[in-house]
Amino acid sequence: MLELRETSLAILANTDVQSKVSRLANLFDEYQAKRVTLNLSSKLDSHDLQLPGRPAKPELVAPKFVPKRKMDTVDGRAILWHSLAHIEFNAMNLALDAIWRFPNMPKAYYEDWLKVAKEESYHFGLINTHLQSFGFSYGDFPAHNSLWEMVERTTDSVIARMALVPRTMEARGLDAVPEIRDRFKQIKDDRAVEILEIILHDEIGHVLVGNRWFNFLCANDNLSPITTYRELAEKYHAPTLRGPFNFDAREQAGFTSEELELLESLNEKRTQEA
Repeated sequence: MLELRETSLAILANTDVQSKVSRLANLFDEYQAKRVTLNLSSKLDSHDLQLPGRPAKPELVAPKFVPKRKMDTVDGRAILWHSLAHIEFNAMNLALDAIWRFPNMPKAYYEDWLKVAKEESYHFGLINTHLQSFGFSYGDFPAHNSLWEMVERTTDSVIARMALVPRTMEARGLDAVPEIRDRFKQIKDDRAVEILEIILHDEIGHVLVGNRWFNFLCANDNLSPITTYRELAEKYHAPTLRGPFNFDAREQAGFTSEELELLESLNEKRTQEA
């Protein structure tokens, strides 16, 4: 019988994209059918594995070397979709990593992240299929690795992972996706708009998962979420938060009124400096 955390590690290490996606779908279905066990306390060993498993392409480069994403050419739009596919591929991997790496969390934590992993793999499939309509596939353009780099920095701490990956790195998508969606509305690419609406809806839930477990861990240790976040962001060198922010989506994703007020002050400062 499959065990959830052990199998998540094996899928994470898989280098074949389609196999990774299909094995994840199977794991999700088998878990829903109660044919997968869950060992909360096992400490798994990844020393002999190269994580995450990824195909030979795309070539990973510094962000400044990623091709420009221009909306006025077919290639430019393809590059944009490729960058979104890469984000979703990494997001699928980070959800799998959250499952296997951190023992002794509540059962619901692992179930939340399994659902996130399944939805990220679905997003990847939607985006890659649309990318193929331009004559390209995932791997055809260089990509950067900033999201996974933050995953690697937080391998020693579940509270840092929850603070700095879903509710920092992924939350930036809540701010960015509406603008991208509106650009595709302008050129009347209805399928692109539909895909981006699905992603935005689901990503609100994914950031909510990060907020839920970050706040759970803070409450467990009687920590202030605001102070703790600041300390973790400094310790792990998180990117500086910059607006504009999607306040409605962030509120739906579980950010508190105090946190939203802090973001509003960052917005005001940015406006004054502009």
